[in-house]
Amino acid sequence: MARRRGIMSDRFKEELAKELGFYDTVQREGWGGITTRDAGNMVKRAIEIAEEALAREHQK
Repeated sequence: MARRRGIMSDRFKEELAKELGFYDTVQREGWGGITTRDAGNMVKRAIEIAEEALAREHQK
């Protein structure tokens, strides 16, 4: 079965990792080196950012 292409760009994921404080792990070990909790926090933050963007669009 083929792997699905991710929705988030690599740059966006890197920015989230920097914001959440585990980018150094990504640099050393790659994305496979982060914890499940870090991955979950990254998804949670991405959802928050998307919701904020939608709210701003709705206000216009």
